[in-house]
Amino acid sequence: MSLERIINVAFQVYTWLIFIRIILSFIRHNPYHPLIRFIYEITEPVLGFFRRFIPPVGMLDFSPLVAFFALELLRQIILNLIRALGL
Repeated sequence: MSLERIINVAFQVYTWLIFIRIILSFIRHNPYHPLIRFIYEITEPVLGFFRRFIPPVGMLDFSPLVAFFALELLRQIILNLIRALGL
């Protein structure tokens, strides 16, 4: 598997984890379930970072939306660097 493919898969998985966390915020769930704890622990560093700059508005948290855009931008930058370096 190429480095480019590995990076694409890693970013896709992380994006899906954020999306799952969004869905979890709308449904009742057991916050102590190991899988749910894993999702929260993995996504909180990125979402918490953006939440410091964009606090929730009422019941709406826009940090996942900003995280989606930032992750896509970061993915593109990394892939362009890999292509430019010929890795």
